[in-house]
Amino acid sequence: MGMEMKLQMRLSQRLVMTPMLQQAIKLLPMTRLELVQAIRQELEENPMLDELLEDDQEQDAEREERDDQDDESDPGDNMVDTLDRQDGVTTDPPETKFEEDSSLGDKNDTDTRDEIDWDAYSQEDLYEGGTGEGYEERPSLDNTLKQGEGLESHLMWQLSYSAVTDEERRLGEIIIGNLNDEGYLASDLASLADAAGVSTEAMEDALILVQSFDPAGVAARDLKECLLIQVIANGFKGSIVHELVRDHLEHLDERNFPKLAKQLDYEIDDIVDAIRTIREFDPKPGLPYSSEAPHYITPDLFVVKVDDDYQVFLNDEGMPRLRINPVYQTILKNKDTRSETEKQTREYLDNKYRSALWMIKSIEQRRQTMLKVGRSLCTFQREFLDKGINYLKPLILKDVADDIGMHESTISRVTTNKYIHTPQGLFELKFFFHSSVGSYLGNDMSSVRVKEMIKQLVKDEDSAKPLTDDQIVAALMAKDVKIARRTVTKYRKELNISSTSKRRKLYL
Repeated sequence: MGMEMKLQMRLSQRLVMTPMLQQAIKLLPMTRLELVQAIRQELEENPMLDELLEDDQEQDAEREERDDQDDESDPGDNMVDTLDRQDGVTTDPPETKFEEDSSLGDKNDTDTRDEIDWDAYSQEDLYEGGTGEGYEERPSLDNTLKQGEGLESHLMWQLSYSAVTDEERRLGEIIIGNLNDEGYLASDLASLADAAGVSTEAMEDALILVQSFDPAGVAARDLKECLLIQVIANGFKGSIVHELVRDHLEHLDERNFPKLAKQLDYEIDDIVDAIRTIREFDPKPGLPYSSEAPHYITPDLFVVKVDDDYQVFLNDEGMPRLRINPVYQTILKNKDTRSETEKQTREYLDNKYRSALWMIKSIEQRRQTMLKVGRSLCTFQREFLDKGINYLKPLILKDVADDIGMHESTISRVTTNKYIHTPQGLFELKFFFHSSVGSYLGNDMSSVRVKEMIKQLVKDEDSAKPLTDDQIVAALMAKDVKIARRTVTKYRKELNISSTSKRRKLYL
């Protein structure tokens, strides 16, 4: 069988993702912070991109306003100006207005200098041997700059005043350095002793020293040890509180107080009072000293009610506005490239120009897609915006995709890690997409609404006789909710609601 080479031409259709489409898809799921970082990186790498600053925006606005005024001016005046220029007649610029502006500027400068309180910047009387009359004491720098004290620094400060020897201080620093945010010792004591090159007894002594520090319960290895440290620190050593924490902590969750009272030979009231005292202890003593700053959510969309309609606005605050660099654009328009270097430069700028256009168009496409999704959500969830969460309708991605004429994957990407501020509060866009629960009358309702019903039923129940899942199902059936018991159990766990036995409060 012979082998030969042939050249053939075939015509076929293929679906290929262009670089612009890939970039647009990449930008869709980004958060505002990630998008700003991507834009900043592109600004550093692409010389064809410029950030449009406020001054540039004002200049563009003034330029457009001047163009509009020129277009609206009297054509007869333009003709006279043209004839005057043809006859050689020139008109001097108005110098009076310029002089008035200059004098006005000098006056403003003088007023600004007079208004400066130089005493706020220097106190010359103190340094030139003066009496110091008129001196106004300013707050010290230590009082104006404040940084939250973390758990480690708080314990290190106590260690510096408590350690007797350098070895105790060294071992105490090792203990403190291995504490987690909740204040518990995260490492094994034997491994810490081996790493420090000391015996386990010496490391235990250092641990006891750190456990005597404030807050009480810090450097404990488990919950029982944490509570025992607080029991002793609060003067309950040898009491019923001490006995419950030491020997029966795992049984307290069962709430079988008569059994505990009989076993320990105490009255039920004494057991109840002791449990009230235990509840006042802090199981995570290190959290109040956590130095982690709170994370604030900035919404991507705003929903504002205007008259009887809801308007959706994009939050563009802090978002860089891009434009093509006019200098490089002028160079790119020059097609007279003779040398090889000029050809390479033009090719480089041409590639960067296409990349800049793709970035600008992708960002605009992302903005428009988010606006379309936000408006579609307002259309579907109009009753929710008017009346609250009990009127939230079941919704899936396909509903919004069909409404705005896009694919479900696009809706999924654009709603990822995005937030919308509505008259009912701040919500993630994914919040509006959830399953439906059947109704006996045929009106399906949102699963979020059913969860709110379950939460309200548990809130209103008798703490001595809490509702079982079957009783919750019956109560929901009375409200036209067709739901199974296993679904109620699932929703109850998602709401972090304990079981019936753990919710029962007979004595507390």
